[in-house]
Amino acid sequence: MILSKNPRIDLTYCMNVHPGRSWEDQRRAVEETAMRVRESVAPGKPFGLGLRIANRASVELEKEEKRAEAAEFFRENNCYPFTINGFPYDHFHGTMVKEKVYLPDWQRENRRYYTCRLAELLAFWLPEGMEGSISTVPGSYKEWIQSKDEVSAMVSNLIETVLVLDEIRDRTGREIHLGLEPEPDCFLETTEETVRFFENELFQSGVGMLATRKGVSKSEAETIVRRHLGVCFDTCHLALQFEDLAESWKKLKSAGIRISKVQLSNALEVRSEKESWERLKDFVEPVYLHQVKGQKRNGEIVGWSDLSDALAELPKLEEDFERLRVHFHIPLFFEGTEKLGTTQPSLTPEFFKLLQNEKSLHLEIETYTYDVLPESIRSATLVESVRKEYEWVLERFDATI
Repeated sequence: MILSKNPRIDLTYCMNVHPGRSWEDQRRAVEETAMRVRESVAPGKPFGLGLRIANRASVELEKEEKRAEAAEFFRENNCYPFTINGFPYDHFHGTMVKEKVYLPDWQRENRRYYTCRLAELLAFWLPEGMEGSISTVPGSYKEWIQSKDEVSAMVSNLIETVLVLDEIRDRTGREIHLGLEPEPDCFLETTEETVRFFENELFQSGVGMLATRKGVSKSEAETIVRRHLGVCFDTCHLALQFEDLAESWKKLKSAGIRISKVQLSNALEVRSEKESWERLKDFVEPVYLHQVKGQKRNGEIVGWSDLSDALAELPKLEEDFERLRVHFHIPLFFEGTEKLGTTQPSLTPEFFKLLQNEKSLHLEIETYTYDVLPESIRSATLVESVRKEYEWVLERFDATI
């Protein structure tokens, strides 16, 4: 939905909350859920979509008649896709995902081919004059990258993707940008790591690669890289690292890194005490990876790769932790309880003011964990939960809908 026309701000919810890998699965989710959400928050208005097109669906939609049928479906339902979650490649619900969600990573050509298919689809579906965004894995899982050659392979595949995005822009007039999404325990985890990778790799060796491949000056190549490569700013992931969201935003902007889109969600937060640890047991589940970060009273941050590991180790530790944060996406509207809080306070008025100052902004509510949320904090239906998240966001914007 359009929150503002000047500056242009569009809001959607991420459809990775819906299971399925085929285009028919995604189409059904639009018909059965997204349109019901639209009628509850913006009846009769054009409704922006944050699609989740899995690899299987992207191959199905390579057929011209299929993508044209999809475009007609969007028109008939008065909705417009403007962003795609290209992070999960294959399965994302109902089976163990954990760290496999990062496969294939950006060392692999099939990650590049998949992303380029998504870009072609988005260029075909975008409304006239709109930019499109695609979010993707933050390079790789950190422990998988052990050498400079592996970093170079990621840079090479990203630059080859930029070449395709630039060609799409020349051919169609549609500008598509790709957002690497920093995430705990990944190659790009913190804002500082992200800025360093862009400045030392993408804006240096990557620009050189592009200048050679395209036969342009390094200055022109850098403009192209900055146009098409940026960051998906996930508020859950960055708050989990105990980062100040407003300061993280300013660091990225100061480095000239594009904010491709913003994903809005909260992480779990608890005080470091046995009673709160007990409450966290309700969030241990076998599908997703739930990284944990703990902050000691001296400010030091330590981490565990999954919640079950943290809960097994915490009682044995003597360190004096002040707080624990867990990578478990929690609805924006959940205010918490005495023993169970969230990172909602990180979403400050200052942060929302920074968002509203952007000339073009893609916002995406991303609480994909509805099916694995404990019953005690789950809304009666998915439609109700998403509606309440829209209302929470709208309260923080001077929306002109």
